[in-house]
This record gives sequence, structure tokens and C-alpha cells, in this order.
Amino acid sequence: MSSIYEKYNLKQVINTSGRMTILGVSTPRQDVVDAVDYGLNHYFEIKDLVNKTGAYIAGLLQVEDAVIVSCASAGIAQSVAAVIVKDNANLLVNLHSAPVNEPREIVLPRGHNVNFGAPVDTMIALGGGKVVEAGYANECSPEQIEACITPQTAAILYVKSHHCVQKSILSVEQAAKVARKHQLPLIVDAAAEEDLMCYYQMGADLVIYSGAKAIEGPTSGLVIGKQQYVAWVKQQSNGIGRAMKVGKEGILGLTQAIESYLRLEKTSGAQMVERMTPFITQLNTLNGVSAKTVWDSAGRDIARAEITFDEAVLGMSTVDIVQRLKTGDIAIYFRGYKANEGKVEVDVRSVNEQQLMIVFTCIKNLFTEQ
Repeated sequence: MSSIYEKYNLKQVINTSGRMTILGVSTPRQDVVDAVDYGLNHYFEIKDLVNKTGAYIAGLLQVEDAVIVSCASAGIAQSVAAVIVKDNANLLVNLHSAPVNEPREIVLPRGHNVNFGAPVDTMIALGGGKVVEAGYANECSPEQIEACITPQTAAILYVKSHHCVQKSILSVEQAAKVARKHQLPLIVDAAAEEDLMCYYQMGADLVIYSGAKAIEGPTSGLVIGKQQYVAWVKQQSNGIGRAMKVGKEGILGLTQAIESYLRLEKTSGAQMVERMTPFITQLNTLNGVSAKTVWDSAGRDIARAEITFDEAVLGMSTVDIVQRLKTGDIAIYFRGYKANEGKVEVDVRSVNEQQLMIVFTCIKNLFTEQ
């Protein structure tokens, strides 16, 4: 509602960057809002709520068990703590002060040790783990993962994300094979991924999702997997998980969001192309600006508009263009990972055609005002 923007003097935002935490991620459907409202206005035995909703979600996703956490980052930290602590009652409450007797090393491909808004290795350290990078920034094979395994290895972590190196990196199935061979758990961070079943089916023991990204739930996270490992994650609510607890409203909201997500038809990449084609056509009428359709680098069925700015013609760097559009009367946010190459991407999942035309007008005005 506009009065909220006015009351707190907030800028209105057009989000063409995708489901990003810095902008509030997503806008849940009404059935999710209703579930959140119900949760806010009723009491529950929280342990019972956690267990029953987890079992319900596990049934929907055909996995052994599930637990809702506060966000995907918390899911990483608590999953790492879970595989280190297991059933050790003393270590549960003294994770960072107890003597290092239990295996604590978490092996992951070097190209997966990324910053997604916060560093992956910070989440691992929060869970009591110690990062061991396998392979190189642009290469990691099953053999290179295996070479890093020692008696101090607690788990293998695989990060499935557009932030990560995609080329010459082993697959989830290959990582699962190494994990099984060495009787180690495989944790997959699939925060923004759209398929809620495939990584478990590929052999992961714990899989972590953001509740607010593809699923479009409230701010929350989901951890699914093998029953014993999920039980150890749940146990962390008496350890580090206490500092990152999720409320009853988040639990009920995400449970409903998952159910709706599985039932409702998804917007396809082809539909995204159709939505942004007029926008791309308009951009290509501007001198020094060119646009085309590109596809998600991590292999998801997501189409985006890639805009290339000819900095010599426009007399302005792409970094400056991005900054000026962020700081306009309406804050316009792009995917700016390639701004240093003179390119930005427009994600159309959170905008309509009218908002895309506002973006076009703002870009056009930026250069005609000079």
C-alpha cells in the first residue's frame, strides 16, 4: 500500500534483479498470506508444529523428513552443525568452545566457495565447520574431492547456484557417489533452485532451499533429506539454531507455499520471453543500447533480457548507469554481475509489462537528459 511508502518515506522499487534478499525476495500469494495470518493469531506447541509440518512436507516431496528454518543461510549453518554434533549433547551447547575432537572439515569445490550476499564459508564456520577447498576456481573433479577427504572430514558440500563456477565442475550425482563411497553425508545448498525433489533423488542427504525465492513463501528456509540427518538439524534449535529460529507464522506460511508451488503451473521461460519481447524491441531503438534474450547460466528455465550499453557512444559507464537508475525517483534494480563488461540483465519474474515500460522510459530519459 502506498501509505506505507509515504509513512516511512520509502522509495518505491522496480525489481528486475530477480528474487534477491536485498529487495525482500518475493511477494507471496494470498493463500500464503492467509496461512501467515493464521499462524500469527494462534498458539501451537512449536515442537509439534515443526514435526508435523515437516512430515507433511516430506510426504509432498517424497523424502524421509523435512524441517523449516529461518532462511537458507541458517539451513547451511545448522546442517553443518548437525553433521558435526550429531547426538553429542555437550557439543550441541558448546559447539565453538569444546575441544576439537569430532570431525569438522567440510569439503567443497573451490568454485563453490562464493559470496551470495554473505560468504558460504562464514555460514560453515557459524556451524562449527572448517572449509577445505577441493580443486581449483575453474575445475573440480570427483578425484579432487576425494583427495581432500581425511578422518577429519564431516561432510561434502555442493552449492548449486548461478554464483558458482559452472564449467569443469563435478555434478551432484558424482559428488553423491564420492560421499557414499566414504560414508559421508552430502549437503546440497540449492537455495534458489526450482526443483524441490531432484537433488535428494540424485543422492544428497540434506538439501537446503530458500523459502522466499522460487517457492515464494515468507522469509524462511527448508531443509529436506534423510531422517537421521534432519533429526540432527532439528536438534540444533537447542544449539546455534536458537539464534536463527523461525516463527509459527513462517512455518505455516512456507508449508502452504510449498503445497501451492507443487500444484500451480509455473511461468515458463517461453512465457518470460513473450513478456519481455516488446521491452527488448523498444530498447533496441535507443542509440548506444542493444538488448537480447539470454538464458539462466545455472540451467534453470528462466529467460532474461541482457542489455548492453555502448559506453563510448553513451558517454557513461555501465556502473554509473546502474547507480543512477538505483537512485532515481523510483529505484530500479538490475542484475549487475556483468556491469564491468558493459552489460546488465533484466529478470522479468517480479515485474509486469507496465513496469518494464517504466524501466525503458527511465533508461531513455537518462540519455536524453544529458
